[in-house]
Parts: sequence; structure tokens; C-alpha cells
Amino acid sequence: MSESTPPWEPPKHGTDTEQVLASIERMRATFRWKADGLDAPALAHRVGASALTLGGLLKHLAIVEDHYFTNLFAGEGYPAVWGELGHDESEDWEFRTAATDSPEVLYDLYDEAVERSRSAIAKVLVAGDLDQRVDMGRPEWQPSLRAVLCGLIEEYGRHTGHADLIREDIDGRVGEDPPSHWRTRIFPAA
Repeated sequence: MSESTPPWEPPKHGTDTEQVLASIERMRATFRWKADGLDAPALAHRVGASALTLGGLLKHLAIVEDHYFTNLFAGEGYPAVWGELGHDESEDWEFRTAATDSPEVLYDLYDEAVERSRSAIAKVLVAGDLDQRVDMGRPEWQPSLRAVLCGLIEEYGRHTGHADLIREDIDGRVGEDPPSHWRTRIFPAA
């Protein structure tokens, strides 16, 4: 990767593992860029009859990251921050409660969850490749690492599309990828 190549740009000739991880990073970057730099009213903005907000999506994807990679892969349970925020594991909790969180809390939740996920995935990859089975907390469900990571790509694909529409309605921001100069905590300058 050259100095001018953004850190989320997939390699042109990578291994299967490099391609899958780069696809996740690209989705994370695009989603985070769509949600970036907004105040509380903008993070609570809804389009039409939808209950989805960018704040809710930040919180939802943060808990998805922590559920799969910190709780299940690393076996560490949920980070304490979720209990502090009153996470009750009820359906749509993160969407219903995001409007009560400040932008700083929402951005930190997401960024910290991504950092923990990257670490957990790296540790799993030390033990094997994408074909290895991973413990997902249920004996009847032991998918390959590839299947779990592809599921995460699917989750991001769905919600990045939602984020794209919401952000365009807020201030007109559109685009497939962040501009190459864009940086944030989880995508710092090289």
C-alpha cells in the first residue's frame, strides 16, 4: 500500500484472508464516514417512517462487533461499557436507546468495538486460516471463520446502505468510499 492509498483500499492481489479482511475494513470505513462528524440531532435523524438513525446504527454495529468478536471469539463477555449503558439484550435495544447517548459516546462505542474486534480476529487467525471452525457459543453452530466474517460483511452492507440514505437526507453527503484524505480514530493517517 502506498502512502497515498487509503488504509481501507483492498489489495489488488491479496490472499483470501487479506481480501476478506480488507472487505470488512472497507465497509467499516464507508459506514464510519457516513456517520462521521454529526451532532446529536443529526445522529437521531430519521427518514420517512423508518426508525433507523445513524446513532442507532453506530450503536448496533458496535454491539454486533462486540458480540461476535469480544464476547464469543475472545470469550471475554461483553465489555463493561454495555452494562454501564443499561444493555438488556432486548430486541432493538441499541436502536431504541441511541438518542439518549451523546455523539462522543456513540463514536467511542463504535471505534472501541472495532479496535477490540480487530484484535480478536488477529488472535483467531494466529491459530489457523479462514477454514477453521470457531466457537460461537452453541455446540450446534460451529461455522468457519470465513462464514462469520462474510456474515459481518453482509451486516455492514445492509446497514451502510441505510446509512447512505440517512446521511444524504441530512446534508447531501453521498459517495461509495470516503475521500482518500479522510481519517478518524480507527483509520488514522499512516
